[in-house]
Amino acid sequence: MCKKAIEISHLDYSYPDGTRALADITLDVLEGETLGLIGSNGAGKSTLLLHLNGILQGSHPVRILGIPVNKGNLSFIRSQVGMVFQDPDHQLFMPTVFDDVSFGPVNMGMKTEEVNASVREALAEVDVLPLAGRSSHHLSVGEKRRVSIATVLSMKPGMIVLDEPSSNLDPRHRRELIELLNRLRMTKIIATHDLPLVWETCDRVALMDGGRICDIGETRAILSDEILMEAHDFQMPFAWKERKKSR
Repeated sequence: MCKKAIEISHLDYSYPDGTRALADITLDVLEGETLGLIGSNGAGKSTLLLHLNGILQGSHPVRILGIPVNKGNLSFIRSQVGMVFQDPDHQLFMPTVFDDVSFGPVNMGMKTEEVNASVREALAEVDVLPLAGRSSHHLSVGEKRRVSIATVLSMKPGMIVLDEPSSNLDPRHRRELIELLNRLRMTKIIATHDLPLVWETCDRVALMDGGRICDIGETRAILSDEILMEAHDFQMPFAWKERKKSR
């Protein structure tokens, strides 16, 4: 039986201005599972992601591999949960790609040989090893996205959390991203509006609205529920409707 990678029970969170962003969130994610978080803007997806490595902390502690996310455990938690932000420029700030990807391992105290090996392995995993000497800021959006993922993989976390990973990608880079996500053998949480990406990469889906989880289940069951999806401002892609009619 798979162990729980993430445990959330009755989590509430309000921003300093009083805006309630999360309400009674209860969610378990199993090790090795890929979970999609979907919902309209303001649904609470990004806020929930930020609780998974302690950037935000709400009313009830989140547990990662059974360890509560709190100030005393942040070093361990952040070694286990790698966060890939929506804007790659928020993650890439060093002179070269190699420097960006080595930043985490260096700060984890790895030895030079270990850092070099980890960086090469991470860059090869996302197919950008030839870019190691380039400046991250001169790369395409798709290349930046891959390097951002490499900055996380180089620290060898147990899980990776991605916020809108396909935003601003052209079709080719989006397809490459989907192939990369499907290759990664680790626990993944993907917050996105991109339903076809969720269909192709996620085992389960949690549908959020108004800071709450409204429904959760197997990906195809949730995304094929036309009434549910349209009730929460999602329109089922035409191709899926035609596929349902043909059954």
